[in-house]
Amino acid sequence: MAERSFKKEVKKLHAGAGETFEGEGILAVTKALLQSGVAYVGGYQGSPISHLMDVLADAKDEILDEMGVHFETSASEATAAAMLSASVHYPLRGAVTWKSTVGTNVASDALANLASGGVTGGTVIVIGEDYGEGSSIMQERTHAFAMKSHIWLLDPRPNLPSIVDAVEKSFELSEASNTPVMLQMRIRACHVHGHFTARDNVKPSFTLAEALENPKRDLSRIVLPPSTFIHEKEKLEQRLPAAIQFIKDNRLNEVFDGPRQDIGLVVQGGCYNTTIRALEHLGLADAYGNSEIPLYVLNVAFPLVDDELLDFARDKSALLLIEEGGPEFIEHEINSIFARAGCKTQLQGKALLPRYGEYTCDVIKGGLRQFLQQHTQDLLQDEVALKLVPSKPLSVEALDAAVPARPAGFCTGCPERPVFSALKQLQREQGDFHISCDIGCHLFSILPPFNLGATTMGYGLGGASSSAFNVPSTKPAISIMGDGGFWHNGLTSGIGNSVFNKSDGVNLIIDNAYTAATGGQDILSSKADNPERSTQHSIARAVEGVGVNWVRTLTRTYDVKAMKQALKEAVTTKGVGPKVIVAQSECMLNRQRREKRERRKEIQDGQRVVESRFAIDGDTCTGDRACIRLSGCPSLTVKPNPDPWRSDPVTHIDNSCVGCGLCGENVHADILCPSFVRVEVVRNAGWLERQRRRLSQAIIGWLQQRAVKRQELDLLEGVSR
Repeated sequence: MAERSFKKEVKKLHAGAGETFEGEGILAVTKALLQSGVAYVGGYQGSPISHLMDVLADAKDEILDEMGVHFETSASEATAAAMLSASVHYPLRGAVTWKSTVGTNVASDALANLASGGVTGGTVIVIGEDYGEGSSIMQERTHAFAMKSHIWLLDPRPNLPSIVDAVEKSFELSEASNTPVMLQMRIRACHVHGHFTARDNVKPSFTLAEALENPKRDLSRIVLPPSTFIHEKEKLEQRLPAAIQFIKDNRLNEVFDGPRQDIGLVVQGGCYNTTIRALEHLGLADAYGNSEIPLYVLNVAFPLVDDELLDFARDKSALLLIEEGGPEFIEHEINSIFARAGCKTQLQGKALLPRYGEYTCDVIKGGLRQFLQQHTQDLLQDEVALKLVPSKPLSVEALDAAVPARPAGFCTGCPERPVFSALKQLQREQGDFHISCDIGCHLFSILPPFNLGATTMGYGLGGASSSAFNVPSTKPAISIMGDGGFWHNGLTSGIGNSVFNKSDGVNLIIDNAYTAATGGQDILSSKADNPERSTQHSIARAVEGVGVNWVRTLTRTYDVKAMKQALKEAVTTKGVGPKVIVAQSECMLNRQRREKRERRKEIQDGQRVVESRFAIDGDTCTGDRACIRLSGCPSLTVKPNPDPWRSDPVTHIDNSCVGCGLCGENVHADILCPSFVRVEVVRNAGWLERQRRRLSQAIIGWLQQRAVKRQELDLLEGVSR
């Protein structure tokens, strides 16, 4: 069950020549693939291209099969990259997609080999560049890998016509230079909305079936000595010049002229919209992109074209390079180009702009101000404009002071929360353990209120991260990974490695039935029936298959007592090899999406539907707040104490509660804390049930009246005495 369905949107992919296509960036990429005659598509989900994979999955039955396009959800980014080998010997156009540098790191072996031998059919890797303060990964750029392996890197302006053109030209560039091409898409480009004039979809001119029926092999394209040295020579002497010539001939980079000719801006294509917005704020551009200052837009970030740069720099005293992220690869290369050519134009970049971090409008505006201060006297309107504004608006600073920091955390009702509640309780009894974490939702356990986990090395590498601690100890290392990471990499590098090296460590596998963190896509162990994929494969059987003898599967993670007992048994059992606990409970977000649809239908059909909620009796609550400290559930908060003689606030459950019951489980094992009240909301109750409800309310009301009268009588007797 994907996070979002595109069943309706993918119908637009049938648009023919001359029709106006409207939608967001990921839909435009898919349409461009079809217009380019792509033969196969694969990839691995991850922000910001998770929805691209969802679009492709929904498009399979709608149009991909009809067009003869093969689509697969790859087991990993390495799988996706290796898929492109279909284009090494055959004139097959192929495309794959994954998340930024983390995906590229996983795929690096296959990518480097692909770039070495070269390709016959056009190959495009759509990279979801996840860079900036809001990123979920370490801060690195795809640019470094592109340069290292001589893979051309496109970074188109974030509007639909530019994105579509970049996809189509990427295939042509790849074939013209026999080199794979990376197409970099930032999160705003993935989800930008707009329109473009469509072209007809094109079926592959050469199919996968034809390749199987007529197999070919060219020994010179296989990465094997002595061909590897020939490949390196070919990259520099043949493929690079061919790529540069194609870029020049097709004007992939763009020049936007302006009346001012003594200065100019060199801008990464992905930063174009933000740069124009910053210029507009300074009164130097309008909303339509007409700028006072000329711009040279690098829709191709690598390789750079010397002739174009030198031509743009001619007669200009200074250029400002807007290159997001570090290190400043483009700045170094342009300086080298200028030095070799004897160009005297001054290039400024990271001296005026931050060396790291996302280039927002305010950031670019600050760099532009400094640049204009140094190199012009008349462009900024007045003296006030010359003064650098604070890095943050005053309203934002006021919010920073008033609003407390809120660390990222688990969703309301998340079934992973009780796992870490149990682990936290175990550490209170037995002391702290060394805990290696992994990529996925469970990584939030590192933050308050759990404060568990010491490292995260990569997807599926939780088990491998503990391998150095395979030494005798009273407290074994604990490794955590999710079901997505387990199938991606963890089965071999984590569990298999532990078995082979006779580790005594504990491996905790969180099985929530999806790759939940990337949007809820199905994986091998998903419980749902999937007509397109093979699911319902047991994680427990998989680890037993590689030699694990001690396996425990818990099918209800909300049972904190049972979870704690399983963990305690695992850390105290010795001499049996690696221990594996599979903690199973469905992702609450996906469960809620599914159950809400089912409940709505049942209510509409007049069926009896019961929904559970929890509340806290403020008169009973002691204000201990152990339920919050051991859970951190977003639905748990505080409110003023109803008792006028007590000043401490009491715990309160807001309406976002999904009724998982973890808060009470934490406080008193399987028995709810006396202040917790379980409430059942019944829809379409039967006649007898409604009558019983009315009777119970009447009795309770009568008892309450008697209690009030008794209190009044007691008060009068006290006064009379």
